[in-house]
Amino acid sequence: MAGKIRMKSAFAAIIGRPSAGKSTLLNALCGEKVSITASVPQTTRNKIRGILTEERGQLVFLDTPGYHNSDRKYNNYMMGVVNSSLDECELVVYVVDSTRPMGKEEQELIDMLTASGKPLVVVLNKCDSNSQYKKDIRAFLIVNVHPESIIETSALKKEGIDELKEAIFKAAPEGPPMYPDDFYTDQEPEFRIAEIIREKAISKLSQEIPHATYVEISDMEMKGEGDKQKLWVRAFVTVEKESQKGMVIGKGGDQIKQIRREAVSELNKIFPYKIQLDLRVKVNPKWRTKDYLLKGMIK
Repeated sequence: MAGKIRMKSAFAAIIGRPSAGKSTLLNALCGEKVSITASVPQTTRNKIRGILTEERGQLVFLDTPGYHNSDRKYNNYMMGVVNSSLDECELVVYVVDSTRPMGKEEQELIDMLTASGKPLVVVLNKCDSNSQYKKDIRAFLIVNVHPESIIETSALKKEGIDELKEAIFKAAPEGPPMYPDDFYTDQEPEFRIAEIIREKAISKLSQEIPHATYVEISDMEMKGEGDKQKLWVRAFVTVEKESQKGMVIGKGGDQIKQIRREAVSELNKIFPYKIQLDLRVKVNPKWRTKDYLLKGMIK
């Protein structure tokens, strides 16, 4: 008689420097759009949970902001998210960008991860690129990190993902599932809508403006019944300066209209009901220095 399958269960924090591909990796692991992605660094501001459930068990991934040093209040709040995720998890998926050399921040991050005593699965991401650094990075990690395993991936092309899942499940402890089988995230609709709007805004704006932007949901109302059910949402893309407001709105309102159209298109793929979006722009000067706002926004 075959032995009973032992279920695995773990919180796994996805940690790495900015632009290492952590959010893209999370989406590839879960097979769903869980975390927004963008070409600019520090897109992720919160602890984003993505859930993978298979016969062998359940993994709850915690996507985190990119680890970096900064004295700015806004960035310190995001580093608090990284630290709390490390405390919460049973194991760490440490993502390294194989296309850039190891730097001072990488060594500081390694010191923090090894001091935690948590099992480490290292991901060498972006390995579809012919990187001159990959061999040296791998050698450095073997000597200085002593991980459970080192897996090469291309999160963007979904290469190496099955091998990575195998390594993470192997490192995970036994335990019961923490979420129902059909969950792939536990994000509230309000948060998901705000994040998708922010993703579409980031894709349209210049390099600096995305960091000066957040999305505020002011009203939500469900209308209709059955197949005709719709969720009406009023949201504000909020910036720090009047000059930025004009750039988000665009000539004749073209920019904000395009952001709204792309957000609605994406949201209608996620939710089982139609989304009606009233999207506007407003200014909140120096919002990145306001504790009351950051405490509610970044967690």
